[in-house]
Amino acid sequence: MYGYEAHVINEETGDPCQAGEKGLLAIKAPLPPGCLTTVWRNDERFISSYFGLFDGQQYSTSDYAVTDEEGYFYILGRTDDVINVAGHRIGTQEIEEAISTHPEMAECAVVGIQDELKGELPIAFCVLKDQTQIETTENRFRIEQQVIGAVVKSLGGIARPAAIYFPQALPKTRSGKILRRSIRALAENQPTGDMSTLDNPSAIDAIKQAMKDY
Repeated sequence: MYGYEAHVINEETGDPCQAGEKGLLAIKAPLPPGCLTTVWRNDERFISSYFGLFDGQQYSTSDYAVTDEEGYFYILGRTDDVINVAGHRIGTQEIEEAISTHPEMAECAVVGIQDELKGELPIAFCVLKDQTQIETTENRFRIEQQVIGAVVKSLGGIARPAAIYFPQALPKTRSGKILRRSIRALAENQPTGDMSTLDNPSAIDAIKQAMKDY
């Protein structure tokens, strides 16, 4: 839109990224009319949260992105949805997009769990269009290998899921957002916390059953 000077920058140096290079999506100040100018009664928090990087003239969207040769932007995911696997920062949304290319995939969620050796490991929870596809061990193994192959082809071996589960459903809020926080807690055998926004409570049991059947 007119009024926004958006660009992708290196999150460590602040230098502009080249086409195809992953970086932080930022908007050069000043922001156009209609944008929020502060956080209610907390100007310092607004500045530190959104303008705290580099020269203070870059509004951080907290999104990773890349541009192509023609200048189009491609959003890769939130910076807080990044996991650190053996020193490599990988966006869980990037892994999800690779998994979603599988023709039998309805939806999926990827979370990072703690690992003593690598720091974090990606775990995939995949809902198939037809759950009968994994009723046999042979078919389940076939789909698992195809999913892993799609991730490795797109992102490399470092992004390979450490485990793939096939629940009947994923827990979501009433607005349809996947509750990755609760999925991560279940994967790490931790309390799920506040579930007041959960729209489909049965999905929690579906996640537990999927891990039990693994």
